[in-house]
Order: sequence, then C-alpha cells, then structure tokens
Amino acid sequence: MIRHIRIVSPSGVIDPSYIDGASSRLRAWGYKVSEGAHARDAWGRFAGKDEDRLADLTEALRDESVDAILCARGGYGLQRIIDRVPEIHKPIIGFSDITALHQLSARCSQPSLHGIMCKHIATLPEESEPLMALRKALEEEKLEYTWPAHPLNRHGEAEGILIGGNLSVLYGLQGTKYSIQDLGVRIQKPILMIEDIGERHYHIDRMMRNLKMSGVLANIGGLIVGQFSDCEDDPLMNSTIYETIKEAVADYDYPVLFDAPIGHVEHNMPVWLGKPACIKSSDEQAALRI
Repeated sequence: MIRHIRIVSPSGVIDPSYIDGASSRLRAWGYKVSEGAHARDAWGRFAGKDEDRLADLTEALRDESVDAILCARGGYGLQRIIDRVPEIHKPIIGFSDITALHQLSARCSQPSLHGIMCKHIATLPEESEPLMALRKALEEEKLEYTWPAHPLNRHGEAEGILIGGNLSVLYGLQGTKYSIQDLGVRIQKPILMIEDIGERHYHIDRMMRNLKMSGVLANIGGLIVGQFSDCEDDPLMNSTIYETIKEAVADYDYPVLFDAPIGHVEHNMPVWLGKPACIKSSDEQAALRI
C-alpha cells in the first residue's frame, strides 16, 4: 500500500511551484509527501548536477519509509545516470524521460506507473480524468480505458505484460541492458506501448525500423500507439506518422491500437507498466485493461 510519496527530479529542471502544487494535492488525498534534497535545483537544463540527482534517487530507493517515487518532470537527464541507479523495488511514477526508469523497473520485475507528474498533478482540475485515474492507480484499483476505434487499428485481442513509454528514450537504450530486446528475454510476448513529442517524421521511421531490424517488433504480442505530439506529417514520406508505424508492423498479426490517450497531452491517462494487461480492438472501439 502506498502511503508515503517522495518527489525527486532526476531529469530536467522544474518550476518549484509545480512541486508545491503537487505536494499540496497529494497531501489533500491523504498521502505523506517528502522531496529529495535537490528536487528544486537547477544546473543548466538539468535539475542539479548528475551526482546530486543520482543521490536523491538513490536515497529515495533505499529509504524504507518511502512507498513510491514521483518524478517531478521529464525533459532530459536520466541517460546520464541510469547506469548508476540501484535496483528498483518500489513504484516509479512519471513518463517521457522517466521511461529509462520504467525499463530498469521492468528488469527488476517491479511495476511502475507511466503517468502525469508534478505540473499536471498541480494544475489539472480535481475532476479531470487523468487525476481521478491517478488516484485509482495509487490505490491499486483496476484501470480500464476505452477510446474510439482508429481506421488504422488492427483488430484482435491480446494479453501480456505491458512495457514501453517514450519511443525516443527506448531507441536511445537500444544495445544496452535496459533495452526492449533484453526485456524480451525476461518477458514473453509483452505488449509494447509507445508515444513521443517533437520528433521529425523520418526520425520516427528510423526508430521504428530499428525496432523491427533488432527483432523487437517480431517478439511482442501487441502494440499500443499513444500520442505523437508536435510531430508533423512529412508529405515527402508518402504517409502519415501513424501509417509509417503501421507499415513497420505490417509483417505481424498482433493487435495494434492507435490514438491511445497516453503521452505528452493533458489527457494523459496513467497505466501500470510491468503488470499484466489486456488489449482489444474492434470496429467500435479500442480498449485497455490493467
């Protein structure tokens, strides 16, 4: 049971008011909230020097009174320290750059929560769906989502351990012990979830081709495609971004669910990674149950 949440900033620098707002809301929900000594630091684009961000994260992982770790924001920074982060045995909350910690969590067989961080916890209306779902997730209730069917969906139903997160971060971990290939040895036919922001269309194609050539796409049991925010279709690619992704998985027969409410948007619904999930696509809708 989660009672005590520690806020740390392992990646980009954050406006301290968002930490204040998130802390206030979480306390109103009944949680004890503490924060890392360097959570409000700034060192260029980073929330403090590498060793300070690593120290906060390590302390939070080793503090037995801390039940879960909320990452203040994403940005960039974990790639510089992930190889020094100790094993994870408590839930990590966050998305975007925090995907690196989700991958380490999966290696340690520890479920982690892909979802909103301090800014949106502080600023979204109390009755907003992401906030209400976050409360359910923290209370370990089942999460079930449906959204309108997308014309590119490949219908079917699949069950498997849910993994993934930000496509660019996953791509940057290829060839390391935090890669999806490495997880594929540990987790048979996982369901992969991807999302991204601000990437060129051909960069997305390059990353998807990498996942195909490295065997990742052949060894999953299903694909959830979230939001690709601020990623413009390039007419010279002769397809939309979603069509490019569909082309990369054309050789396989598992379900593919596009336009999931997950990613760099306000309507970013929390999902547990590292837990069994069921996905289903039909003419009427797409569905995810964790």
